[in-house]
Formats: sequence, C-alpha cells, structure tokens
Amino acid sequence: MSTTSPAIGYRAVLRVPGLRSVFVAHAVSMAGTVAAQVALSILVFERTGSPLLSALVLVCSFLPYALGGIALSSLSDRFPARRVLVCCDLVSAVCIAAMLIPGLPVGALLGLLLLTGIVAPIFAGARAASLAQLLDTELFPIGRSLLRAIAQVTVLAGFALGAVAVAAIGPTWLLALDVVTFVASAALIGLGTPFTPAIGPTGSTWQDSLTGLRYLRDNIPLRRLILLSWVVPAFSSMPDGLAVAYTAQTGAAATAAGALFTGYSVGGVLGELAAARLTPATRRKLVIPLILLSQTPAIAFITEPSIPVAAVLLAIAGSGYAFNQGIDPLILNATGPEYRGRLFTVQTSGLMAIQGVSIALAGAIGTFLRPSLTICLAGLAGTVITLLLARKALR
Repeated sequence: MSTTSPAIGYRAVLRVPGLRSVFVAHAVSMAGTVAAQVALSILVFERTGSPLLSALVLVCSFLPYALGGIALSSLSDRFPARRVLVCCDLVSAVCIAAMLIPGLPVGALLGLLLLTGIVAPIFAGARAASLAQLLDTELFPIGRSLLRAIAQVTVLAGFALGAVAVAAIGPTWLLALDVVTFVASAALIGLGTPFTPAIGPTGSTWQDSLTGLRYLRDNIPLRRLILLSWVVPAFSSMPDGLAVAYTAQTGAAATAAGALFTGYSVGGVLGELAAARLTPATRRKLVIPLILLSQTPAIAFITEPSIPVAAVLLAIAGSGYAFNQGIDPLILNATGPEYRGRLFTVQTSGLMAIQGVSIALAGAIGTFLRPSLTICLAGLAGTVITLLLARKALR
C-alpha cells in the first residue's frame, strides 16, 4: 500500500504511481459506455420505429448487473486485477464491434449489450479491489470518490454530446468510436497501471461466487453497511423516474426535464469534491448528516416548486451521496482481503439493480398519485428508513 503522503484529496490519490492511468482509463471506458447506449438507442429506433425497443437498450444496460454480480463475482478475486480489467474492456470492445455487422437483428444487438452489462460489475469489483491494495485506508475512499465523480461528469457530458455526435457522424460510426475507447482503456490499464496479485479463491467460479454471497450474509456489520449504500440512492434517485411527469405537472416544456436529470448529477460531483478535502474523521462524522441531506430535499416537492428550484433541490440531494466517503473505509475494514473483489462486485450490481427497481416503482406510483406527492413521500420514507439503517450500520 502507498502511505508516502499524508495529504488529503484527489491530488494525493493521483500522486500514487500508476493511478493516473487508472482514472484516465475509467473516463475513457465510461465515455464509450454512455456513447454506446445513446448510439444503440437511436440505431434501434431508426431500424424499428419502436419506442419500446429503443427504451430496452437502457434496460439491457442495467439488467445484467444482477447476473454478473451474483454468478461471476469470484472472477474479481480469482485473477490479478489488471488482467481482469483488460479482459473486461476487450470483451466490451468485441461486443460493440460485433454490433457493426450489417443487418444484425435487433435481438442480437440487445444480446450483445446484455453481455457488456454482465462484465461491467466484474470490472467495477476488480478495480475497487485493486484500489484497496494500492491505497491506504484513508486514501481508498478518495479513490472511489474520484471514480464516482468521473462517472457522473462522463454521464452528463455523454448524454449531452452523444445525440450531437450521432447527428454529426451517425450511430454506426459512433459505435465504431466506442470500440476504440474500450481498446484504449484496455491499453491504458495493461501498460500503465501497477500489478496487484490475486488473493482470492481458485475453485469453481459459481461456488466461490456463492461463498462470497454467504460471507456477506453472515457478516452482519458488513451486510448493514452494504445495505445502507444501496438504500440511500434507491430513495434519492426516485425523482429521476418522475422527472418528465413532474415537468408536465408544472406546465413547463418537456425539454425542461433535462434540468432535473442533470441536477442530481451536478450535486453529486460537487459533493464528492467537497467531501474529498475533509479529514477522514470529519467525513465519518458527516455520514448521517449527508444521508439526511440526500433525502430531505425531496420532501419540499409537496410545494410543487418551479423547475429551477426543483433542480437545485435535487442538486442538494445529490451532494449527500458523498456519504459513501465516510462508510467506504468501514466497508474496507469489515471485509477480508480475499473477499474484496467479490464484495465490491456485489455492491456495484446491487446498487444498479435497486436503483432501477426504485425508479420503476416511482414511475408506477406516479401513475396513481401526483408526481410532486410521490416525490415527497419518497423523501419522507427515505429519511426515516435510511436514518434507521444508518443508526444500526454505524453502531
């Protein structure tokens, strides 16, 4: 582990040899992932004219996380992280390249996208496990924070620029460019990142993955921390599922919903940047206040705020997501080194799955209640439930 610098913040992380390549590769591969979703959504719609099939692109991007996280999580511990990361990038590159085959059926396109989704949590788990070996306990949460901040910025820029890129060069050429991004990420990781040895199991992939799930089930303090890391964003992301409906409720143009979609992400980036500059002890003390900050702004939607005010409320809620910087060291300390890859793979897959379910649930409830009331109720329920979970997890 690197313990050469007591400095706090992203600069201290980036000074660790080889880690600049890790984060540049993360930005490059994230850009490719987002661009692929945009390009494929448009390509499917152009071929079929079906909004449903076009929307299935996003479903196929998130649905496989559960499968990869449950069945294949042990791959993150079984092999050296650098090898796993390079292989995942190359698998994604091959899948995207196969999408360029002329006349490929829409079902095959979605199947290839499902495959990229299966390897995504394995990639995330191996990367987090390698960071745990390369960074000390104080810098590890800063490293994960930087990954989240890069992801949020990339998503914001990717969805904003993706449609422009499709209009300029077409979805097929954008998919070809995505292949290049994944190959570039693999090269950056393979040639520029430090080697970290495998310290996990060598038996059956399926059985070792189940062993990791049992380890999480039986480790009560760890289980509570992971559950907390899932439930907080599950509630705070519910307004995303109602952004368009809420915009219509206020009488604003449908395009104004973009301000609500981006508000949470902007707040998330700002929160990560601010929290990364604090001491570890301060971040630990702010876990519960930040969790409350992530939930309570939604309660104000009962007043039906204007779109600009609503966007600010969601930005405030997004900033609370920095609570992870306070619990990441606790998760790290509660997890045996030989289980870290599996644990972080399961955490990533569970996070994506529960957010997808919560957004869908918000949309379903919003068909019976006013969107503003649904968001308010999500804020109330989220405040109570996350506070109770936090009190147990941090005990």
